[in-house]
Amino acid sequence: MIHAYRALMAALAGLLMLAPLAGAQADPSARRAEAELISERASVMPGETVFIALKMTMDPGWHIYWRNAGDAGLPPHLVLKEGGNIPAGAIGEMLWPLPKLLPVVEGEIMDYGYDDEAVFALPLTVPADASGEVSIVAEADYLICEAICIPERQDVSLVLPVGAPVENTKSGQLIGEWIAKVPGPFEGEARITDASDPWTLSLVQAGGFAEGARIRFFPFEHEISHPADQPQRAGPSGASLSLTPDRAGAVGEALEGIIRVDAPGSEPVGYEITATRGDVLAGTAEFAVAAAAGAGDRSSLGWQGLLGLAGMALVGGLILNLMPCVLPVLSMKAVGMVSAAASGHAGELRSHGLWYTTGVLVSFLALALVILALRTPTETLTLGFQMQHAPTVAILALIMFAVGLWLMGFFELGASVQNIGGGLVSRGGALGAFFTGVLAAVVGAPCVGPFLAAALGAVMTQPAPAVIAVFLAMGFGMALPFLVLSFVPGLERLLPKPGKWMDTLKQAFAFPMFLTAAWLLAVLADLAGAGAVGWTLAGATALGFAVWVSRGGGQVRRALAIVALAVGIGLPAVQANVPAGRAGAEPSGPAYGEAAWSAETVSARIAEGRPVFVDFTASWCASCQVNKLTTLNTKRVKEAFAAADVAFLVADFTQKDPAIAQELQRRGRAGVPMYLWYPAGSSEPEILPELLTQELVIGLVEGR
Repeated sequence: MIHAYRALMAALAGLLMLAPLAGAQADPSARRAEAELISERASVMPGETVFIALKMTMDPGWHIYWRNAGDAGLPPHLVLKEGGNIPAGAIGEMLWPLPKLLPVVEGEIMDYGYDDEAVFALPLTVPADASGEVSIVAEADYLICEAICIPERQDVSLVLPVGAPVENTKSGQLIGEWIAKVPGPFEGEARITDASDPWTLSLVQAGGFAEGARIRFFPFEHEISHPADQPQRAGPSGASLSLTPDRAGAVGEALEGIIRVDAPGSEPVGYEITATRGDVLAGTAEFAVAAAAGAGDRSSLGWQGLLGLAGMALVGGLILNLMPCVLPVLSMKAVGMVSAAASGHAGELRSHGLWYTTGVLVSFLALALVILALRTPTETLTLGFQMQHAPTVAILALIMFAVGLWLMGFFELGASVQNIGGGLVSRGGALGAFFTGVLAAVVGAPCVGPFLAAALGAVMTQPAPAVIAVFLAMGFGMALPFLVLSFVPGLERLLPKPGKWMDTLKQAFAFPMFLTAAWLLAVLADLAGAGAVGWTLAGATALGFAVWVSRGGGQVRRALAIVALAVGIGLPAVQANVPAGRAGAEPSGPAYGEAAWSAETVSARIAEGRPVFVDFTASWCASCQVNKLTTLNTKRVKEAFAAADVAFLVADFTQKDPAIAQELQRRGRAGVPMYLWYPAGSSEPEILPELLTQELVIGLVEGR
């Protein structure tokens, strides 16, 4: 009944679109496409075979159709007419470039075709006795559609001198580019399993499919429902698609068509397949692949969707202020705010808030631009990628150590510029506020807290303006509390009055910075080994020497301080860039986790009938470590896992791992932490919140 309804809808849509314009093709000025014949040769030789092509250029928003138009439409044809001297059979079959999806009625009518421009190559065999010139006179017959459809016909012709072969460089290059888009032979095996509804098209390709590849099947006939989604699964040997049959009955001996493969960072490619009937090919349906919006397109969210994601990022940025990785840096900001409020000038407090916000926003903008620059070749870039770069972690540890020295009072930021005179105290405060914003953003960006995981995961593959907007919203949310405190009248009175206690508190805040530096050294050990940690400690010693030697003043001391500073930062960064092997970022033995995560391990544990819990973690992820300490590594949770025979797998993302990055992307997450719960017998997981509790995890295990 549903299939009949859709067929009726398609027929009615075609009639309604065509009826008012049945004679529109009589007026050339009303045409919505221009057709012409082109050739790869300027002149041809008798007996050779060359390529000519029907070139179609459509008005914006209009489209024409593939060989199988889908639910409604007609493919273009080239019909020979009298007046030419090419015999019947001299022109071969039209080559059909890879089509794209053309939704007509969402979920009901789907067509296949081309927009903007399409070039259909045809082989031309020049008669062996040809002389003078060969001429082709023909008619291009096609249906072109937008909200309405117009059947158009255009007379086209081509005259080629006969003689020595001469290339037509411009047309030949264009024809070659479009021939390259024609689906080639599938180097693998295709199988269609139609014993149940939906059918399963399984594909095993030599060399496998690229990571993150999306596949869509386009049939030559109408065996399947064209508008239906084609859920994709994958495995170590290939991939499979679920196809909804269009009408009752089997497919016959085989199902023929093409598959379009859209791989991240690559142009789409197509393969012509003949899928024979049989069982699903092994290793092609181990796990589900996240749905994509359409073959070949990076779908746009629309302003409503973008606004929703930006709102989530704003709230997530607010919550980021409470995350353990950011709290040490915010202590610096608190001291600065109290000092600015103590001046009694509202302008200074506002300046402090604006400079801090600017520092945060500039950092998040830079992070977004780096992600946009790197995602095309990798497409599996995740938030926190900078913490997988050992030199960056080494420098951050040294910065945290230097900030601790500053908080202890060993040196003053901005002291050098204050000697220039006149109002430079405020300038120094502005620079300090900006630096604090930068540091808070750099340290806080890898923390994926509530609201941020979904928002950033959804936007990471969107166009550049959407990525930038969401990252700026995240940064604005992070800076908002201090900005409000700076601008709302009367709120500054909530800040305590300055006094001797401030020096004591400032010095006390140095210890969280030293602890943050120690944590970063532990991350560095996981990334580049103990040697890199030793060099970074030597760098910290050099920084301390630079602070000490600069106290006495004088040109020599200043030069020594500059050299020590350069060596203290530069040498550890260089040494950290030479990995010394992994030191075991996450223990995978009995103390934490049963085994390392892989898609195959998950499938094996599910096949055993066991529930599976997967912890996607990293040693540089502070939220991950808090969840481990308060929930996953506790006695209650371990006992609950043991009682229910839960397979506890750990996906350690401390260092770059393409398989983990792809899984994060597939689940719509921008980074770690991510927690997956597979109930016994279920191949699809539940994605848990970024912040765990013992009650939540034990409740899942016990089925509450």
